[in-house]
Amino acid sequence: MTYLAASSSELTGGNMWVCGALCRARAPAQLGQRLLPESSRRRPDAASFSASAEASRVRALVYGHHGDPAKVVELKNLELAAVGGSDVHVKMLAAPINPSDINMIQGNYGLLPQLPAVGGNEGVGQVIAVGSSVTGVKPGDWVIPANPGLGTWRTEAVFGEEELITVPSDIPLQSAATLGVNPCTAYRMLMDFERLQPGDSVIQNASNSGVGQAVIQIAAALGLRTINVLRDRPDLQKLTDRLKNLGADHVVTEEELRKA
Repeated sequence: MTYLAASSSELTGGNMWVCGALCRARAPAQLGQRLLPESSRRRPDAASFSASAEASRVRALVYGHHGDPAKVVELKNLELAAVGGSDVHVKMLAAPINPSDINMIQGNYGLLPQLPAVGGNEGVGQVIAVGSSVTGVKPGDWVIPANPGLGTWRTEAVFGEEELITVPSDIPLQSAATLGVNPCTAYRMLMDFERLQPGDSVIQNASNSGVGQAVIQIAAALGLRTINVLRDRPDLQKLTDRLKNLGADHVVTEEELRKA
């Protein structure tokens, strides 16, 4: 499994891969059943799933109390329960590290899962097996969390079908893993507040953020023009070129914007 660092505040060079997050952590310790999804604690129907029901162990980045992520997050072994009728066994392919993930671990985010919890709000996984009553997904499908707080920083998990949304498997892995927050925010910003028509212009600050880059790309696909404001920096030309390659029409600094 690969972990992505995809900051929504200052993503200047595209998605940056952080490899070995699970490999570099200390020796795992066992964690109790409390971390298993409620659906995976049910006694499974022996004929209800499409893969082996043998219990196995998976690795996850877990925190038992809130605090500094570098101090409270531990690599642990979790037991993977057998797949019940409405359950979906998912192998995680990639998951991002976002500011909201850090805030949740610190305990100062608006939504906090019950502790102990697995970190990670976003990610993409591949369906390995499904229960007999699952109709919306099938083995091989790519899925992302339907809601935050699912806990995507793990190698595998058993989730309820209602906790997942299918996505196309022919899009880039990085795009699939970071689809649930920033691109959706950008789309709603462009669609929900004004009736924009092709040729209209949109101006935005923090244009190199995850949301900002999504705004640029979605606006270009809709025929909208974008004016993108950035803070000045040593690598400004490189960043400007990158944003224009994504479809930005104009890129200006805050300093330039203040001039008459």
